[in-house]
Amino acid sequence: MNGTFLSNGANLTFADTGSGLPVIFLHPTPLDRDYWRPLTERLSGVRVIVPDLRGHGLSELGSFLPVGGFTRVPDAPVLTIAQHASDVLALLDHLNLQSAVFAGCSIGGYILFELWRRTPERMRGLAIVCSKPQTDAEANLERRAATIAQARAGDTAKLFDGMAQTLVGATMRARRPELIQQLRDRMTLTAEALIAVQAGLATRPDSMPTVLTITAPLLAIAGGEDPAATPTEMEVLRTVPGGCTWHLLSDAGHFAAYEQPDTVATLITPWLTLFI
Repeated sequence: MNGTFLSNGANLTFADTGSGLPVIFLHPTPLDRDYWRPLTERLSGVRVIVPDLRGHGLSELGSFLPVGGFTRVPDAPVLTIAQHASDVLALLDHLNLQSAVFAGCSIGGYILFELWRRTPERMRGLAIVCSKPQTDAEANLERRAATIAQARAGDTAKLFDGMAQTLVGATMRARRPELIQQLRDRMTLTAEALIAVQAGLATRPDSMPTVLTITAPLLAIAGGEDPAATPTEMEVLRTVPGGCTWHLLSDAGHFAAYEQPDTVATLITPWLTLFI
């Protein structure tokens, strides 16, 4: 079933399929909910709920974004991680779900940390794929400012071409080159959305202190060829009080669940049995 719900003035979309344990999957940017399809179609016994994040896929960006949070580009609208978290909570309420298991990749993982800070009682477990709790280093902040400038110059196609190439792991680029075009086809953000997302990523909170408060079970899957959330950066997740099930896919990049859905399915399936 596909549906829509309203959150802070924007119509947001989601898919809700299957039955059983509710699991909410939060996709990476600049992709949409289709990112999770190769994985979720390999899962059974779970209710798969996959929203398009605000500004992505078929979800609206909305018109109530704050301006001024990103000091390097002070006139940029900011789609905050807090707003994304509010959207996810609105989806839970729309579906009358008191709690669920959550999975997030990249920005999806950042949203999970925010959700834990706000409503840990609604999170039965967290699966974090290719995401990290650290804030941006200075070099990353400069790259985000450059990305915003390029988007404003009308070069979003070139930006997305580069992301599709660099964020897929080198092994999969060689073994399955068709993945690059498949992922590129799902990068459909408008320039306005891209700018707001980049400003939001640049201003996201430091989640390192949050790691030490997570008492729910956590699954962490790192990609050995991931330039955006390296295994070294993700290692800190091993310290969560609720216990961490850790996996390193040495030949996966930032989009590990799309690159290697069979492998990720074999890792997440037994972990999900903790909640059944």
